[in-house]
Amino acid sequence: MKNFKLTIQYDGGRYKGWQRQSGNNDTTVQGKIENVLTEMVGKNVEIIGCSRTDAGVHALCQIANFKTTKDFTETEVMTYLNRYLPQDISIIDVTIVPERFHARYNAKDKTYLYKIWNKEYTNPFMRKYSMHVEKKLLLDKMRNASQYFIGSHDFTSYSNAKSKKKSMVREIYSITIDENEGFIEIRIRGNGFLYNMVRKIVGTLIEVGLGEKEAETIPSIIESKERVQTGRMAEAEGLYLEKIEF
Repeated sequence: MKNFKLTIQYDGGRYKGWQRQSGNNDTTVQGKIENVLTEMVGKNVEIIGCSRTDAGVHALCQIANFKTTKDFTETEVMTYLNRYLPQDISIIDVTIVPERFHARYNAKDKTYLYKIWNKEYTNPFMRKYSMHVEKKLLLDKMRNASQYFIGSHDFTSYSNAKSKKKSMVREIYSITIDENEGFIEIRIRGNGFLYNMVRKIVGTLIEVGLGEKEAETIPSIIESKERVQTGRMAEAEGLYLEKIEF
């Protein structure tokens, strides 16, 4: 039995997220990859993804793994996948790893990147890969506000997860906010993220940067565990899964 680790990049614009959905596998990134692997192996293949990115969200470094008894090489798997996958999904590395490796359970932390085009005019080349905010954002205020999210918290307020049976506690290790040639780049690193959590945190930071919300209200929003308190949610197209550590 071989266990293959895949490093994947994708433009999530036309997909309903990473996770396979019942009925039509052609609408998700996981489904697309599994369809190609199934053709290669000759029977159904299930891959395990590290992070379940939402509809429209992109990945610079998604990690997945699958197991097979077939004696393929790393090069054969990579070549076959890139030949038959659509051009908005690329396999940039394939490695044979120990059989116990699990893409989701072995991940120690993840980093998400959010891109904001912060000019009064649109960026025609990045309009599908960033959120446009016309009014100048006050970065010092956003950086101050970001510190309230650092640490372990129950992030029920900052999630749209349907089930509350599992723990909603997550730990944020760091948040950095940088300006780069018209783009505001927000990086959020943590041990895991709930459904829509990053986009809702970024939405709050944008509101603070626009002067629509005071940073000091964030602790009470977190403590309330009421989703209606969080306000706007940033658009999906600006979000990227950037890095995963094992």
